[in-house]
Amino acid sequence: MATKRPRRPKGDGKAPRPRKKKRKMRLSLRQNKIKKADNYTDSVGWSQNTAGRVLEDAPKPKEMETLTIQCDMCGCRLKIPKPKKHRYTVACSYPECNHIMKFD
Repeated sequence: MATKRPRRPKGDGKAPRPRKKKRKMRLSLRQNKIKKADNYTDSVGWSQNTAGRVLEDAPKPKEMETLTIQCDMCGCRLKIPKPKKHRYTVACSYPECNHIMKFD
């Protein structure tokens, strides 16, 4: 059997080394103090005047204007595009009617 090492007596003149403290790391991205006043003034490449051009929404394409006409014969309601001429004719789309209306 192996022999044990002899122990040193505690009071032999050498003081034991103090143990190192482990550093705790903070793993947060939040700032401790958030400044309320924003004093950022860098304006490279941007204009400062407020009276310049104001961007607006793109103009929407106009929908085709329609007229609602009721057939004289069957009473069916027809939606037709608004005519460009003063005089126009409309044929009823109901298959059994096929009535042609003339407008002056």
